[in-house]
Amino acid sequence: MPELPEVETTRRGIAPYLLGRRLTGVRIRQPLLRWPVPEALCRDAPGQKILAVDRRAKYLLLRLERGTVLIHLGMSGSLRLLPSATLPGPHDHADLLMGVRCLRLRDPRRFGTLLWTTEDPDCHPRLAGLGLEPFDPAFDGDHLQRAAQGRRVAVKSLIMDQQILVGVGNIYASETLFRARIHPARPAHRISRERYQCLAEAVRAVLGCAIEQGGTSLRDFVREDGRPGYFAQSLEVYGRAGLPCSGCGRPIRERRIGQRSSFFCPHCQH
Repeated sequence: MPELPEVETTRRGIAPYLLGRRLTGVRIRQPLLRWPVPEALCRDAPGQKILAVDRRAKYLLLRLERGTVLIHLGMSGSLRLLPSATLPGPHDHADLLMGVRCLRLRDPRRFGTLLWTTEDPDCHPRLAGLGLEPFDPAFDGDHLQRAAQGRRVAVKSLIMDQQILVGVGNIYASETLFRARIHPARPAHRISRERYQCLAEAVRAVLGCAIEQGGTSLRDFVREDGRPGYFAQSLEVYGRAGLPCSGCGRPIRERRIGQRSSFFCPHCQH
């Protein structure tokens, strides 16, 4: 599933080709994605200029003159910049047309989202209530410690809670906890402010590194130009059960936490 680094990589890739361009049409071949594609998108968006290409959590926001297109890539979605005349494949569900070029949404599992709003997108039901961005200056150890007060959930579940912190999925949760040397199953309310500050810094460092390397390709994700991301080569614990820890040489272990596979070193993380 594309996580924050994959979405940010896509945003950076498509933005230079979209900014200032005018939508000439919207072509929907499959309106039944995770939520139905609004008819208003096809009616109202054409003719408007793209003013900004932003990201909020795992959503891409194409800000037009009088509205915003919200795109979520779901489990296996991707965006490609193609000539508008390119014949669609069986999973190519929508095109945002810009003259001879289009932005095409491909989504084999149809868990993606293509929505439209003329209101403040931060108030949209899909975005309202989301937590802090990892690169927001307000995100620090104090924020995590406040969120953890009175909560007995595992710290891994805490940092994956999108109402507390957005964009940290399963892969990056394991990686950041390893970097911070915190056991993923440790109760969230039993971690000091100092260790939470270390964890906040690890979140930013790991996500920043993943963005620079184009994300992590584990199954379906490819960049907007069709190339894979390369952060998978830098993973230290995720998917490495039984292999030696880079810190101590002992085997990495796997455990189910919050119904998700978690990878950690029982010697280095506590």
